[in-house]
Amino acid sequence: MRIPTAMTIAGSAARGGAGIQADLKTFQEMDVFGVSAVTAIVANHPRKDQGVFPVSLDAIEAQVYTALRDIGADAIKTGMLFTEEIISHAAKWIKEAGTTNIVIDPVMIGKMGSALLKDDAIEAMRNKMLPLAAVITPNMPEAVRLLEKDRPFTTVEELKESAAELHKLGPKYVLVKGGRLEGPAVDVLYDGTQYYILEAPRIDTIHTNGAGCSYSAAITAQLARGKSVPEAVEEAKKFITAAIRHSITFKGGVGPTYHAAYKKYGEQEVKVTVE
Repeated sequence: MRIPTAMTIAGSAARGGAGIQADLKTFQEMDVFGVSAVTAIVANHPRKDQGVFPVSLDAIEAQVYTALRDIGADAIKTGMLFTEEIISHAAKWIKEAGTTNIVIDPVMIGKMGSALLKDDAIEAMRNKMLPLAAVITPNMPEAVRLLEKDRPFTTVEELKESAAELHKLGPKYVLVKGGRLEGPAVDVLYDGTQYYILEAPRIDTIHTNGAGCSYSAAITAQLARGKSVPEAVEEAKKFITAAIRHSITFKGGVGPTYHAAYKKYGEQEVKVTVE
């Protein structure tokens, strides 16, 4: 028996709702076997003055090598890479992996505004990672940073313009996530020729921890299963809309999305318009 495989190269989130943990849960829900390489551990403690604990480059490389040697990957996604050194090496490993199903989630800014990519690594992200991607999945603040804009986006038209500018950096598709806009939850996918506008109802909740990670992981899983990028993004949009609609609350902080929700409850309220 063989099932599709997907790899995530990303940070470990101790709270369980984002990062590697969210990716693997998403892969499992989509019947894709997931493997991982942890780049850093994201956690906080009152006696520590840091929230990100990077893993050594040797340890990351060993994880990538072991996973690809023993399991392989029909698709690969990257999440939090954090440093220029990790980005440069990850780009090399991805080229050697031999798959074109590459999803780059340029994790730069966390849900609460925390920096998840060092400033000196942004240029490496632009020049070394984005050109490898079948699709990149920045949220609005990340798109602003990548394009060095001086103000946030406020309209769908600006999302479209930013997607076109980001496409010039080399990815085959650009998905700019418009979750911070007012009104319906609108994302823009661009392939260099046409725009796919994906619209879902806005869900009134603060409990969206890991939504971006899970969205990009769902795209990765669908690519591993043989879907085209537009098909993968549409299915992933349904998945994450259901996950947010049924998000979970725990002891404290912003709660995570519910990864089992799409399979359990379904989610059909996603409209796709091609322009």
